[in-house]
Amino acid sequence: MPSTNQSLDPHDEIIPVLDCGGQTMQLIARRLREAGVFSMILSSDTPAEEIKKMNPKGIVLSGGPSSVFDEEAPRIDPEILKLGVPVLGICYGMQIVCQELGASITPVDHREFGRANLEIADESDLFEAVPQRTTVWMNHGDQVTDLAAANLETIASTPTCPFAGVRCLENDIRFYGVQFHPEVTHTPHGTDIIRNFAYEICGSTGTWHMAEFAETEIEAIRERVGKDRVICGLSGGVDSSVVAALLHRAIGDRLTCVFVDNGLLRKNERQLVETTFRDHFSVDLRVVDATEQFHSDLAGVTDPQEKRRRIGHRFVDVFKEAAEGIEGVKYLAQGTLYPDVIESGHGHSGKSANIKLHHNVGGLPEDLGFDLVEPVRELFKDEVRKLGEVLGVPDAILWRHPFPGPGLAVRVLGEVRPDRLEIVRECDEIVLEEIIAADLYRSTSQVFAVLTPIQSVGVMGDGRTYENVVAVRAVETRDFMTADWARIPFDVLARISNRIINEVRGVNRVVYDISSKPPATIEWE
Repeated sequence: MPSTNQSLDPHDEIIPVLDCGGQTMQLIARRLREAGVFSMILSSDTPAEEIKKMNPKGIVLSGGPSSVFDEEAPRIDPEILKLGVPVLGICYGMQIVCQELGASITPVDHREFGRANLEIADESDLFEAVPQRTTVWMNHGDQVTDLAAANLETIASTPTCPFAGVRCLENDIRFYGVQFHPEVTHTPHGTDIIRNFAYEICGSTGTWHMAEFAETEIEAIRERVGKDRVICGLSGGVDSSVVAALLHRAIGDRLTCVFVDNGLLRKNERQLVETTFRDHFSVDLRVVDATEQFHSDLAGVTDPQEKRRRIGHRFVDVFKEAAEGIEGVKYLAQGTLYPDVIESGHGHSGKSANIKLHHNVGGLPEDLGFDLVEPVRELFKDEVRKLGEVLGVPDAILWRHPFPGPGLAVRVLGEVRPDRLEIVRECDEIVLEEIIAADLYRSTSQVFAVLTPIQSVGVMGDGRTYENVVAVRAVETRDFMTADWARIPFDVLARISNRIINEVRGVNRVVYDISSKPPATIEWE
């Protein structure tokens, strides 16, 4: 398989999160990063020796849906407790370590889910500056019920959970456990607890800042690439644009960007990219018009995964052909993000479900011919924007709403044809115009139109119509791992609907998507 630039030690201060299957394990990593400490997610059974090589400041064990009594439950290497660094166990992560240390774990009569009142017995270290009585969020079926056989002490409790917080007393083991979830917003002082673990207990100094990350990554790119050339897949979106800016800062004119016009783009997309990267950054930009090839590949295809697969394969073929005329190219740079990696089932934990293929993750053939450079692979979307600000990427690009790699092909449900692409392209432009006019663009995270495979009866000009239904989607999110539907004012939605029906031939009905992620995804396909 093509090699990547993944590393287990991307920063000099790191607190890895071992994934025990919890739905909120990404939130733990985010809270640590927000506190100024780099974090990444690893499989729960990552060997202690491998973690030791990262020189971690501490380790966090996530929660999970399993019971410690399940035969297939996630396990940890108990040697991590002997690495001499603090370990924080959350929910299941607490239970599995407490069991390892000799404490008793018992299934509760009924699963405890929701808010609980926490009483703190020791307000030092983990609970420093946290009110003695506070609210926490519980979600568990088992809990610790007896510490007699373990060298642990109680530091917090609730009316139904006497050991809601524990601490190990052994000199060679620095373990803290909480039965609740400090990473979720339902635990008001959860951020303080995580910061206390990172700073008061692990001794972190908070060096995870984008300016430092940029300099570190620039040096890493220079060291890895050497005197070779890099070809960068530029889409015009935030992710690939920031990667291009980072690479240009690192290797200058040894970067060649290739923009593929696949005929699946937003209105005026190609012109914006050419103007930005040729004029603002003075980057060597090659534009390849592959509209016919992509449209041909998609003819008659309705399955969304097959669409993504075909687009990914054509994307690689176009790149290989474009690179043939560029001497000394060894690397292909991509704007792969952490949510892309997780959704494609390629996370560090190895436990992530394959929700949908991303053409730049896991879909690349073995004979690609390039090594991959993915400098923002461990970042979330908001972190990439911060990096872009450091690099001087223009706001017109930096604050653009995300656009999927497969383009409008996944916003045309069913068969992708030129006429259907034109309908959704015009609808999308109207949606964005009205959102910008209402000053809602920066307060929403992603807004777009979807052409459904449904037709409905309508009345236009006193006559019957039977035409297309268009859905409008708008979400608010920070990291694109979870998202809520945006509460767009009714008058704005009314203008959008009225303009689409009146200005776009072939549409007689507009609906608004009020689904959150999860259970839905942001894109429809």
